[in-house]
Amino acid sequence: MPRAAVRSTTTPARRRQPAAATRKRDDAAEKNRPLMEDIRLLGRILGDVIREQEGQEAFDLIERIRKLSVAYRLKRDADAGKTLARLLKNLSTDQAVSVIRAFSYFSHLANIAEDRHHVRRREHHERQGHLQEGSLAMSLERLAEKNVRAEEIARMLERAYISPVLTAHPTEVQRKSILDAERAIAELIHARDELHTQRELEDNEAMLRARVTQLWQTRMLRYTKLTVANEIENALSYYHATFLRQIPRLYRELERALPGYDIAPFFRMGNWIGGDRDGNPNVTADTLELALRAQCETALRHYLTEVHELGAELSISALLVQVTPEMQALAERSPDRSDHRKDEPYRRALVGIYARLAATLQRLTGTEALRHAVAPSEPYASADELLQDLCTIEASLLSHHGRALASTRLHSLIRAVQVFGFHLATVDLRQSSDKHEAVVAELLATARIEPRYAQLPEADKIALLLRLLNDARGLQVRGAQYSELTVGELAIFETARRMRSLYGAASIKHYIISHTETVSDLLEVLLLQKETGLMHGTLDDDGHADLIVVPLFETIGDLRNAAPIMREFYALPGVLELVKRSGAEQDIMLGYSDSNKDGGYFTSNWELYRAEIALVELFSGLRNEHGLTLRLFHGRGGSVGRGGGPSYQAILAQPPGTVNGQIRLTEQGEVIASKYANPEIGLRNLETLVAATLEATLLHPTKPAPRSFLEAAQELSNASMAAYRKLVYETPGFTDYFFAATPIREIAELNIGSRPASRKATRAIEDLRAIPWSFSWGQCRVALPGWYGFGSAVEAFLGTGRTQRKERLALLQRMHRQWPFFRTLLSNMDMVLAKSDLAVAARYVELVEDRRLGRRIFAAIQAEWQRTHDALALITGEKQRLASNPALARSIEHRFPYLDPLNHLQVELMRRYRQLSAAGQTNERVQRGLHISINGVAAGLRNTG
Repeated sequence: MPRAAVRSTTTPARRRQPAAATRKRDDAAEKNRPLMEDIRLLGRILGDVIREQEGQEAFDLIERIRKLSVAYRLKRDADAGKTLARLLKNLSTDQAVSVIRAFSYFSHLANIAEDRHHVRRREHHERQGHLQEGSLAMSLERLAEKNVRAEEIARMLERAYISPVLTAHPTEVQRKSILDAERAIAELIHARDELHTQRELEDNEAMLRARVTQLWQTRMLRYTKLTVANEIENALSYYHATFLRQIPRLYRELERALPGYDIAPFFRMGNWIGGDRDGNPNVTADTLELALRAQCETALRHYLTEVHELGAELSISALLVQVTPEMQALAERSPDRSDHRKDEPYRRALVGIYARLAATLQRLTGTEALRHAVAPSEPYASADELLQDLCTIEASLLSHHGRALASTRLHSLIRAVQVFGFHLATVDLRQSSDKHEAVVAELLATARIEPRYAQLPEADKIALLLRLLNDARGLQVRGAQYSELTVGELAIFETARRMRSLYGAASIKHYIISHTETVSDLLEVLLLQKETGLMHGTLDDDGHADLIVVPLFETIGDLRNAAPIMREFYALPGVLELVKRSGAEQDIMLGYSDSNKDGGYFTSNWELYRAEIALVELFSGLRNEHGLTLRLFHGRGGSVGRGGGPSYQAILAQPPGTVNGQIRLTEQGEVIASKYANPEIGLRNLETLVAATLEATLLHPTKPAPRSFLEAAQELSNASMAAYRKLVYETPGFTDYFFAATPIREIAELNIGSRPASRKATRAIEDLRAIPWSFSWGQCRVALPGWYGFGSAVEAFLGTGRTQRKERLALLQRMHRQWPFFRTLLSNMDMVLAKSDLAVAARYVELVEDRRLGRRIFAAIQAEWQRTHDALALITGEKQRLASNPALARSIEHRFPYLDPLNHLQVELMRRYRQLSAAGQTNERVQRGLHISINGVAAGLRNTG
């Protein structure tokens, strides 16, 4: 080919490449322009507020720190980094607190702007007709492409059960007052997209300024320890903001997609707050009653408001439109005798419904309704009675040209009553197995049946418990004095029975047994149900239990024993028939947190995967022969190390046959706020759960993995766990390092949860709760539970021989391409590594008094981080972190300059605080600044709890 020809073909190609890259950057910049405008607006308002409230000098200091941090982080200016470090170290305590507050609030405001932009981009895609991954529309289209008919989808939903379960754990660092102000800011930012005139924009900005001023003048921290009642109130705020209105919207989207089919109420909410006693002495029978009463009040007040609004809307006159006989009868039963409404049957009926709801509210909660057209009437005996009245109104409207009136507020209210009833959410009960054993032992000893129950061999325990479950007599001795533990535990069961009779059977359905290690752990809870009237009849005489006994398998050993324990349980005489008579449902909970703390990230996920496969194999026969439904309950946390990460990918990556239309999963800590504080973001997250469950159940996206994949995963797990345990449990001084180089001590003191940080009064890693364990590593930017051990595992797996290394690397790359479990695991690890920063983490190592110990352990962490980074690059082919998720990469890149000062000041205040504590002194200002920094870092990283 002539030289000129070569030149003419290659030169334009070289020119096109930069042009294409430039266009791509320009397109990304244009897409993010509204986001950057919102962030700049909120940042400018925050700056103005700081200047006004704190003075020009404080503003100038904060602005200088911001510019230095941006120069260091984004422009790689090393001198700026050194100047920033010196400046931050020499701040007075008052200056440090002011800077921490500024950067913390900026993280909060940036989160609001990002959430709005997510909604904005989704709306844009919908207008363009582009379907997004994880959306209900995309999933339904995929089902249609695979010829899954609407009838099959509707039939699957009839037997489906999808339930996010809100839990209270000590990582939610937000006060409700702060959350409420931030919701108001989010609504104002949303409104700006619809404003057009300069006056409207100026009015909106004035309201934003008021709310940001409110934030600055509102105390971010609690003076006192968060109580269970506070946690209940916080959780209920998400029902007001999101769930009560967005879940009916979710059903409406399904009804629109599946016209002509009745969509069963398959989506339910769950709650642990008020019923989870494991490690929390503050949860009692009283808090259980408080939780259910508050939930009931939330549901009923929502219904009262909606019925009142319906009364305004349904002003239909019988002189113009007929009604059904049932509707007329409902109107006639109403105590409303006003002449103004005598020709308005719908309004009269709704006045009657309101009066009955007001009476129901008074009976079930002891509180009064806000409005009274007539006096409270006969209360509803159940939510079904209310539902029947509302359906009578709907049927009359539909049969008399009122479809438009029935399809909006009324239909949403009907759906809400179906989903939330009078109980709002199912409250789970949870307690540790050793507590049940102690109660049973005391009951048996006092009744002179068995003086040493706890010391019996497992086989003898089982035989005794089966005999007692077949004995109609109770165990309690009248007049006997029982321990505080036994009295309290029995009170929980008795209160549960009473609450179910008041609020309905759906109010309490599950009893979760933490640390399930033996079959007797399950039988003990059945016996306690029998003792308190929650089990009716005996095991072999048509007995049935009100509560599903749910084992929780948490540690690596527990997960390995899950299927053998359940097999032995169902082999016991009478157990299978009892479960069938009780509803034929078996929930099994899997713990992501403790298994991670026990064996590290890869091993935890692998053992969970193996346990799920084994359980599905066991229950497939029970389902086919006896109609038994297995429902796995995933105890996922906020951080990746505790099972966090995108829910859509996590559900689709489940082993084949494990979802089958049934899934419960926990939503914990600050992740609840990030997912559900914004109603539109909340709807998106709820929709994702449904979309993933539909696909996992009907499209069967995961196939049984090839043996070579399974064998490789097992080998990786063995090496990963060995590396992890060598550091965490076998390295001398590691506990001292952890308590010095992370803010675990300060987190334990922070008033962010009603539950203690440790199960026992020790510093042992084994006794530490998994939540503060992960939270602490996230704060110091190591995020160790989300990746440690994987690099060593891959290095050992690949070996040193060139041929073997090539073949084994090809196998890992194939696993990444073809196996959703492995791909999702690596994707989450990629995100964790991107959010970690060992340069920042090195500052925390300075807090370790034993310098040699600090350097030695941190060097091990650094080396493993690099090995893991390199292993990911080899397997995925991506040299840069988050190369496949540029949006998240950009978000993190822009957040880091605002996180760096928070981390630097957190270290400095930790040093000052600990020096004061060692001298027996306190400084409230130092402690407050330190705790605000924890809030700010958590907000900046988002999924850290």
